[in-house]
Amino acid sequence: MKQQNDQCLDPGQQRLRLQELAIAFLKLGIFAFGGPAAHVAMMDDEMVKRRQWLSREKFLDLIGITNLIPGPNSTELAIHIGYERAGWKGLLVSGCCFILPATLMVWGLAIVYVQSQALPQVGWLLDGIKPVIIAIVLQALWKLGKTAIKDRPTAIAAFLVVVFSGWRYSEILLLLWAGLGVMLLKNRRSIGFPAGLLPVPLLLQVAPPSTLGAMSGVNIFLTFLKIGSVLYGSGYVLLAFLQRELVERSPLLSSQQILDAVAIGQITPGPIFTTATFVGYLLGGNVGAIAATVGIFLPAFVFVALVNPWVDQLRQSRWVSGFLDGVNAASLGLMAVVTVQLGQSGIVDLWTGAIALISGVLLLKFKVNSVALVAGGAIIGFLLHLFSFM
Repeated sequence: MKQQNDQCLDPGQQRLRLQELAIAFLKLGIFAFGGPAAHVAMMDDEMVKRRQWLSREKFLDLIGITNLIPGPNSTELAIHIGYERAGWKGLLVSGCCFILPATLMVWGLAIVYVQSQALPQVGWLLDGIKPVIIAIVLQALWKLGKTAIKDRPTAIAAFLVVVFSGWRYSEILLLLWAGLGVMLLKNRRSIGFPAGLLPVPLLLQVAPPSTLGAMSGVNIFLTFLKIGSVLYGSGYVLLAFLQRELVERSPLLSSQQILDAVAIGQITPGPIFTTATFVGYLLGGNVGAIAATVGIFLPAFVFVALVNPWVDQLRQSRWVSGFLDGVNAASLGLMAVVTVQLGQSGIVDLWTGAIALISGVLLLKFKVNSVALVAGGAIIGFLLHLFSFM
């Protein structure tokens, strides 16, 4: 049905939608600090609440689907939203616009890093932004929770995911267990097999090559294409992949350079996977930066294009619907865990606590735009640093 609606748009309407997508995701790409949980919260605020491009139920379904395919989840969610809004052109526009600002920032910082062999000191920026992000994520957890936690099985699933994530279980396994558990509980009285296909990923351990050889642009592209095709989880999982590929198996970089690359990915907005841009520059200059960026993000566009047309059909099946309900609840549990981790690192004194509290009030009572709050947090962080309060 979505495809038919897209085809019915005249060229002017299609162009307008693409322009809206470009502006919205460029803005998010510039101001979306805080990692995937914060990105999801900001997309919920901007695309669901303010622009009303899709329902919160559909938004949750897309979150669940992105958690079941490899790649950067928040980027894939942006690509999904673009596809829902304006077909395959929207898919390309939303994904590229979300990725581009961070890529350019990381690329520039990589050039500075190579010249000075040190990271720029911009920690004060995060000191003001992190408390704001915590307030944004808490608000999103509350709103999404009212939709995702719809009955006892989903509540149990969310609770168990929070508990088991503390024991360092794989995120993808927790999502699968929650989905399968809720699906079976909701259909325990049914007879027969599930209708339709479950979107269960094939969990393969792909053996890396023993050596990467000379790091030409092609080699860098293929290396990051493989990582983007099989990697689940956060930027810390990417850290493990890069450590194994580029330090342990082929000592092309040092562990400190890998850690610096991940740090750059964290202090810049947008997807943390732009860490690949930094590493690619270290390995092959400007060509390497482009090759690594395209390689790690290309699978996300392909996976979304393949999966998105089936989201509505999958939801119509009682079995798959139950599975997605479990995955949505599990995703909420994982977001809660990330929020606690953010709180531990982001609220460290009276100033950051006050920023978080005021941000929460502005969000809940005065409905202030989350992007404006992030910008304000950055300014406050700068002023507090300038006057030596942080």
